[in-house]
Amino acid sequence: MASEAIRRLADEVVDHRFKGLPPDAEAAGLTVGQLAAERRGLYTGGFTTPVLTLDADALEHNLAALSAFCARHGLAFAPHGKTCMAPQLFERQLEQGAWGITVAMPHQARVCRAFGIRRIFLANELVDAAALRWVAAQLLADPEFRFVCYVDSVRGVELMDAALAGQEAVVDVVVELGAGAEGRTGVRTEEECVAVAEAVAASGRLRLVGVAGYEATMPGADAVTVREWLRRLTALAADLDKRGLFSAVTETEEIIVSAGGSEWFDAVAEVFAEVPGLSRPVLKLLRSGAYISHDHGWYSGLTPFNRVPEEGGLLPAFRLWTQVVSRPNPGQAFVNAGKRDIAYDLGLPQVVAVRGADGSERPGTGITVTKLSDQHAWLETGPEARLEVGDWVSLGMAHPCTIFEKWPLIPVVEADGTVTDCIRTFF
Repeated sequence: MASEAIRRLADEVVDHRFKGLPPDAEAAGLTVGQLAAERRGLYTGGFTTPVLTLDADALEHNLAALSAFCARHGLAFAPHGKTCMAPQLFERQLEQGAWGITVAMPHQARVCRAFGIRRIFLANELVDAAALRWVAAQLLADPEFRFVCYVDSVRGVELMDAALAGQEAVVDVVVELGAGAEGRTGVRTEEECVAVAEAVAASGRLRLVGVAGYEATMPGADAVTVREWLRRLTALAADLDKRGLFSAVTETEEIIVSAGGSEWFDAVAEVFAEVPGLSRPVLKLLRSGAYISHDHGWYSGLTPFNRVPEEGGLLPAFRLWTQVVSRPNPGQAFVNAGKRDIAYDLGLPQVVAVRGADGSERPGTGITVTKLSDQHAWLETGPEARLEVGDWVSLGMAHPCTIFEKWPLIPVVEADGTVTDCIRTFF
């Protein structure tokens, strides 16, 4: 089901835009596809440090794990594309049964459309007139394209309606219920939700098709408060349906009820199983995104699979290979990757492994990252570290969203170190 645009990514020439790729591949004028076809070794094939890699087996495992979870619980799935912004990974998610791709910004939607994505769920309010007119043009140009976005105010409805004046397309929206009084976006009370829904119903350019929200932004979110909020969300869907505010949804379509990042999808599955019968079928839509690569140190501690291990598990797929360039003191070392290469907004990276000059790999025991400069990580080393200038050091990082964004092309590596593909990102 690959789009022609995704296939053409293999035709990009390896050059200075892409960190860590072999200089001799650029000198030879190789394309990305040709480099992947050579199946070079990461450690012996001319790749330079720092270089971010994705573990092929971990990627496949994670894709299958959440797909199986959704299938068991009757959930549709629109993984959040902002995490990776990688059309090749979108394609693999769709092949695993995803309903569509979630985005947060108009630019991200444009990337999806450029690579043939037919269903886009924009989990954010959209009141930008130019972006709305672009959406309308896309809907008119492609009858198979489905687009849904949030709305959380009567003012927002008015702005959308004005922006779409004179357009033939009708844009589908869901009312966003805010996750608590101090949460992020979203309507705060059920009464206000009804007012927003009624404003949509009165619009000639918008169609109300469901309700949605994001539970992880709730201050102090825990197992109790998240489930309470999710039950408010499902009750809101039932109330709006009872009021006839989903009447524009045809009998062959579905009312959308959507929530779920990568921290509480177990609670989403539990509460969405309780959704009462509505006048139309219900699309129970989960939107987790970070699962695809998982991480070290953040989602590794928050994933619901920690609470329900019988449901499965996720594996960290990222490894950032750096090289020791300085060992000025017995207890200190520096590697050649820093803030320009490393995600650090949710914590400093962990030292996962060390690869010596002889090709042997050992755990990164006794080595700690203590600080980051622009192009260096500061390492504190114990006597057991046995770290030498020239050694390769593998770092595990937290927060996939800020890892992917720093690397426009990421080699995919098999267990034996063979590079089999390169993932292109668009941020």
